[in-house]
Amino acid sequence: QVQLVESGGGLVQAGGSLTISCVASVSISEFNAMGWYRQAPGKQRELVATISSDSINYAESSKGRFTISRDNAKNAVYLQMDTLRPDDTAVYYCYAKGAWLAYWGQGTQVTVSS
Repeated sequence: QVQLVESGGGLVQAGGSLTISCVASVSISEFNAMGWYRQAPGKQRELVATISSDSINYAESSKGRFTISRDNAKNAVYLQMDTLRPDDTAVYYCYAKGAWLAYWGQGTQVTVSS
């Protein structure tokens, strides 16, 4: 069974930075893509960023502020978040896309105070 475990969420003031991590139970090279999504109260889950072997994509709200990266040796994907804003407050979920199945982590809460 594939497991994705997020960590690193917390409370940060507006303008601050935070890095969250996702560690997979299998080699991340087995996935076609990985990424981060988020869901705020009353809103649908939305894309934050994705990374594959040949591309990186960001939501418009993430561009210039967030950086997605991976460490294959650690089976990990990271999201560095800078210049955080209150509307970044959400549960952030790790995502992995395999050939036939998609997997989700349990989520980690990021709260940005004003």
